[in-house]
Amino acid sequence: MTRVSLLQLAVDATEPVHERVARACAAAASAAEESDLVLLPELWPTGAFDLELGVEHAQPLDGPVVDSLAEVAARTQTWIHGGSFVEDAGGGEYFNTSVVFNPQGDLVGTYRKIHLFGFDIGEAATLTAGENVVVIDTPLGRTALATCYDLRFPELFRAFVDEGATAVLLASGWPTKRINRWKLLASARSCENQLWVVGCNETGFHGGHQLGGESLITDPWGDVVAAADTDEGVLTADLDAGYPDEVRAAFPVLRDRRLR
Repeated sequence: MTRVSLLQLAVDATEPVHERVARACAAAASAAEESDLVLLPELWPTGAFDLELGVEHAQPLDGPVVDSLAEVAARTQTWIHGGSFVEDAGGGEYFNTSVVFNPQGDLVGTYRKIHLFGFDIGEAATLTAGENVVVIDTPLGRTALATCYDLRFPELFRAFVDEGATAVLLASGWPTKRINRWKLLASARSCENQLWVVGCNETGFHGGHQLGGESLITDPWGDVVAAADTDEGVLTADLDAGYPDEVRAAFPVLRDRRLR
């Protein structure tokens, strides 16, 4: 079994960024004491709906946020999915970038969010879309990386399957007013692709939006096997890395695909 912990962080406009980074890293280190893998939400240093602040505090991949998370991973000897932050890639390009560290503190996975939310405003107007499907090896087996709005695009999850993925780590900043779609789509993506979806959502109020919390884990049948409430906290569950293969063998729906 692989024990995973999801840090459902509260983000609001009253907490200075440097204090939140320190608090989140301390929470990650605490969760790592009993977990094999720890996951943070989307754009937690500045908030998923405060892109102006995100760009103001944008950092390169060798910046202090990445360095701090790497230190936590190495010190606790735990896998850390650092949620995402606004990456300053130089040349005026900014990405919504997720990072994953192994227990040695090495950066082993980097994913730039492909589907940017906002319909020509907000994130879609401020950031640059990523282009690469990312699947890495973790204690959950072949593990894909996705971020929030990606959940609405089933073709991305089919691409994960084609890359051998049996689990998806999903960092999110999903608002309360659409939280039912968060739960619906997580179950759909896990069911139709017969894989684990491990979704860590943000809570708190900022940028005029109430974030929904309700982080969740859905199994290869699409059933919710662990769920959080709307408050800040930690959701922990034990997952069987081999279970998706068992489900795919017992109910081989993916074998019947015709369109690719």
